[in-house]
Amino acid sequence: MTDLPVSVVVVSRARPGSLARTLKGISQLQYWNFEVIVVADPDGIEAAQTLDFSENLKLVPFDVPNISAARNMGLTRAAGEVVAFIDDDAVPEPMWLRYLIAPFERADIAASGGFVRGRNGISFQWKAASLDANGIAHPMKVNSEHATVFTPPKGYAVKTEGTNMAFRRDVLIDLNGFDPAFHYFLDETDLNMRLARAGHATALVPLAEVHHGYAENTTRSADRVPKDLVDIGASWAVFQRKHIAVGSHKTHWQERRSEQSRRLLGFMQSGQLEPRDVRRLMKGLDAGYAQGGLRQLGGAPLPRYSSGPFWRFPSRHRETVMIVSRPAQAAIDRQTATEQVSEGKIVTLLVLSPTALFHKLSFDPAGFWVQKGGVFGKVERSEPMFTIYSRGYRARRETVRVARQRGFERKNSKLLP
Repeated sequence: MTDLPVSVVVVSRARPGSLARTLKGISQLQYWNFEVIVVADPDGIEAAQTLDFSENLKLVPFDVPNISAARNMGLTRAAGEVVAFIDDDAVPEPMWLRYLIAPFERADIAASGGFVRGRNGISFQWKAASLDANGIAHPMKVNSEHATVFTPPKGYAVKTEGTNMAFRRDVLIDLNGFDPAFHYFLDETDLNMRLARAGHATALVPLAEVHHGYAENTTRSADRVPKDLVDIGASWAVFQRKHIAVGSHKTHWQERRSEQSRRLLGFMQSGQLEPRDVRRLMKGLDAGYAQGGLRQLGGAPLPRYSSGPFWRFPSRHRETVMIVSRPAQAAIDRQTATEQVSEGKIVTLLVLSPTALFHKLSFDPAGFWVQKGGVFGKVERSEPMFTIYSRGYRARRETVRVARQRGFERKNSKLLP
């Protein structure tokens, strides 16, 4: 594994509680040579300052609703050779950074991206995808155990998800970072297209996992129902101006507009939106598209060197433990988990009920992983709804399932037949 110095950048706005949970997860990363840069609004800065490791964070106040400008602000403060990005509603697995950074041992690798698990902590929200000339993502198959390196052909790019991606700092500087014309949405897609155009290679790393919660923001609710489409319309207009031939703009926009309309109608059919909401949102989408046609492209040149020294986070090797519990015992075991986290351990609390309930996994604000489900219930979607397991076998099976991402000793892989 490489030991390159890495800057982890977290951008946050209007999510102080979620940011604190993200930073708690970052504090348990099993990679020794990284710094943490938090670019946040006043509430986010205040939340970060309450953490017991706040003195080890680079805190950058920024209160403008523009994710690209905020990421560039973090980039100017980054002193690492590689810069990794994660959202403030996501939590990394402890081994995330080790896997995400490993491909950079190859000098030709400019970027890497990992896999993203969704709100239930089990199913994947994002795996691997390419981008076509229209900026549309298409799923790709990659090796599930090892990084796969791509240098895409002309007109195509490799997609990295904004909540789980890393880049060589000097490459980002050469490309002038993220384009502030993308206030929200398509910011990383634009960067992916420019990386590909410059001939850079990207590695996709399945074992570099983060858990993404889709927390509520000004554009969507917690259950992903749109609240505002202005920035989505604006971003597509900016994308067209940068990447789509002028003669194709009208057709491209009609396709993108139809996609959004179908998405809204789906929410209306499920009862999550009313017809008047659909009309309002589509009106906002069109207004945003008009705005995007007027936005200034690109931003001011970014400084070649960081504005300060590398501020290494005091990471340490942590023992990883699994506490197997029952619903009746869970409250006591949660206290035990909290105590073990304070002792410096990475803790997973597995609460097994005598049922066939589907499993869910989350990261508790106290700093430990909680997986709940039935002894006989399925974990992966591909599994049967009901399987006869003993408690001991289920516990061993779940330990092995997350061993590589959470840092359990490899000997656990021998626990199953």
